Amino acid sequence: MSDIVICAEGLGKRYRVGERERYLALRDILARAISNPLKRKTSPPVDYLWALRDVSFEIRQGEVVGLIGRNGAGKTTLLKLLSRITRPTTGSAEIHGRIGSLLEVGTGFHPELTGRENIYLSGAILGMKKREINAKHDAIVEFAEVNRFLDTPLKFYSTGMQMRLAFAVAAHLEPEILLVDEVLAVGDIEFQKKCLGKMQDISSSGRTIVFVSHQTNQIRRLCERVFWIDGGHVRQEGRTGDVLGAYESVTLRPDDFVEGDRRCFLGWSIDGRDNVIRDDMAEIPFHLRFRLAEAVSKGHLGLAVLNDSGAVLAGWGFDNIEVESGAQEIIVRVPSLPLRPGAYSLTGALLNKGNNLNGGVVVEQFYAQPPLIVDTRPVAHPQDRWAGLLNIPAEVHVKTK
Repeated sequence: MSDIVICAEGLGKRYRVGERERYLALRDILARAISNPLKRKTSPPVDYLWALRDVSFEIRQGEVVGLIGRNGAGKTTLLKLLSRITRPTTGSAEIHGRIGSLLEVGTGFHPELTGRENIYLSGAILGMKKREINAKHDAIVEFAEVNRFLDTPLKFYSTGMQMRLAFAVAAHLEPEILLVDEVLAVGDIEFQKKCLGKMQDISSSGRTIVFVSHQTNQIRRLCERVFWIDGGHVRQEGRTGDVLGAYESVTLRPDDFVEGDRRCFLGWSIDGRDNVIRDDMAEIPFHLRFRLAEAVSKGHLGLAVLNDSGAVLAGWGFDNIEVESGAQEIIVRVPSLPLRPGAYSLTGALLNKGNNLNGGVVVEQFYAQPPLIVDTRPVAHPQDRWAGLLNIPAEVHVKTK
């Protein structure tokens, strides 16, 4: 028996673009007919948009798959097709197993029913019997933290409360396939961590998860495989680190950054290969390439690694740099760089005849592209609030007396 639970072949979804025609009353129709009975009605040209086109893939039982891409790329459309909310224009998707989906806040709930009634409604939609729902009821309420408002109609819940209840229901009623969209962004940080922990529990039990998120740290933490959706197509698919590295290299380029006037910084790599650290405890050789109009004498080179908030995580400065004119390469060797997996900025400056404290002249200030990608196994604390910035392994031994 095959362990493939989702098989999509040539999936496509086309929407018609355009405004609805203004509503016409009966008097408007009669007036038109009387004033110009022979005039034929002309329709404006029809414009179509393919939100998703020719998408094919397979997902196996127990896999945790991430979907990444810019807004409007087609990720949510794909989940709606898989959950049968929307019919495909082309292609088909074969699903084996009961699906639980969390696509939009309030999806699958009735606003006039209470929280308690919506729990039983959702369970019934999933095909569960009442005794099965009863067995999960208390765990759902405790997870969602809505006990006080359980018998209040859902329309009086805040957006965050609705999202908490929706996730609790989708996660606890044991669907074999769980589809989760970016709705987790609605919740606070603590509840997001709680949801991620629950999804890890679900995946460890052998159930399948398809997860959409713009937060690449969540994707790295949860997913084994990633699909990069771009313009309605699968642009890249594969191992999480490889796909996220390619995606971040493209999307994290600063639009408002301008290279130095002389544009002498040509680029960089790790040991002449790529921009990815795969072993953060090994030596990291940063190769910086320049084309210098004139030689640098007694100069200064500064290099720093920044996180997405702009905080300097590591920085190095070297005085008395001597570099000939023309195409040159400067190599900075770092014994190790144990940062948590993710994307980082690499920035620096090259000065001539001194540094910034003693009158050195700036030759180039650069914001290196592509960004630095750390693709290593997370070994820090599993809870983000305690994991810190570094990814340093440790061992524990209990000494008995």
